[in-house]
Amino acid sequence: MSFNKPALLLSAPASNQGKTLVSAALARAWRNQGYTVQAFKCGPDFLDPMILQTATGRAVYNLDLGMCGEADIAQRLYQTAAEADVILVEGVMGLYDGQPSSADIALKFNLPLALTIDASGMAQTFGALAAGLYAHAPGLRPAGVIGNRLGSAHHGQILRDSLPANIPWLGGMLRQDELSLPERHLGLFRANEISDLNERIARAASLLSSNGPVPLPPTTTFQPPPQNDIPALLSGRRIAIARDEAFCFIYQANLDCLQALGAELSFFSPLSDQQLPEADAIWLPGGYPELNLGALSGNQAMRQALQQAWQQGMPMLAECGGMMAASDSINASPTLGLLPGACQMQTRFQGLGVQFASLPEGELHAHTFHYSSFNSPLTALSHARKQNSQKPGEAIYRHGSLTASYLHFYFPSNPAAVARLFTS
Repeated sequence: MSFNKPALLLSAPASNQGKTLVSAALARAWRNQGYTVQAFKCGPDFLDPMILQTATGRAVYNLDLGMCGEADIAQRLYQTAAEADVILVEGVMGLYDGQPSSADIALKFNLPLALTIDASGMAQTFGALAAGLYAHAPGLRPAGVIGNRLGSAHHGQILRDSLPANIPWLGGMLRQDELSLPERHLGLFRANEISDLNERIARAASLLSSNGPVPLPPTTTFQPPPQNDIPALLSGRRIAIARDEAFCFIYQANLDCLQALGAELSFFSPLSDQQLPEADAIWLPGGYPELNLGALSGNQAMRQALQQAWQQGMPMLAECGGMMAASDSINASPTLGLLPGACQMQTRFQGLGVQFASLPEGELHAHTFHYSSFNSPLTALSHARKQNSQKPGEAIYRHGSLTASYLHFYFPSNPAAVARLFTS
């Protein structure tokens, strides 16, 4: 059966317009009005979904036509339409940035599009900018505009009056610098690093609701996609997953995929735990090992436990920060010593974008975004294929039972290949 549900994709003219805070405010405002809100994030981002999860109280999933694929997105939107009252999708960068872009997702899935525009230093141009963004792709469904960082209520009225009649005004948020979300080299701080995040979101929602309840967006019809059952290829297998301040970039979709494959999941901290949980395989996901080198280097018991598991041939997957931690060192500070080679932090990013990895186990979709470089005496098992370039992508290494790369793999893109990775 099909479902008709209020849905919205929130985008902006560019990055740094306040999309994440406005999205969180919208979600919290609707939640305060009694609705169950399911949020998504366009692109392969890990950090913005943490903020949105705080706002909604629900796990957040990614929508990316390159990494996730159209079928995966259709399945997630349909499942959400069956369970939630409102669907909210936060865009990535500017509306038309990237190939594919947030606009492509809005068009592909007929999602009403709202814009948030940083109105600092802007008056009537606000309306022209909004009208131009909608007109650039006539198939878009205008759902309205939110003015962000307003100077005053009068400023908001000027912005509202500048909009054409066919573009609704959804409200405005007065500029309050203390609500801004802190950032570092990989993006926003993790949600649990912002001690007053819940209060900031609540205040932002209050600003957005200052003139009354925030109206629900237009409805969209979600049709049932083809059934795609995942066989329980990991039934009875126990997978230990590193999860702490240094290992925190984990797609909820990946956890769901492992459980759908039948795996039993447990979590451990390479920073503070002294031993591994009972496991048949180990996953070291990405995160911030470079910010936790003291604890990582000092936990000799965990280093020995992981080295023993590797010597015994236990399947291991190390992604990005996980690969950095698995190497011999980061910035000359010793790490886990599972993968010959050294990592060095750089001042500019060294890899960015969606890539496709061909492994003996099968092809997996992935993405990369990192500021470190890795030098190893090992010969790469293979190199990924970039989405929009003929140049080789990230190297993929295999050292004994360890598979390691700067890539963050998207497990639902090939569950059977993932099952083989954690069993071979």
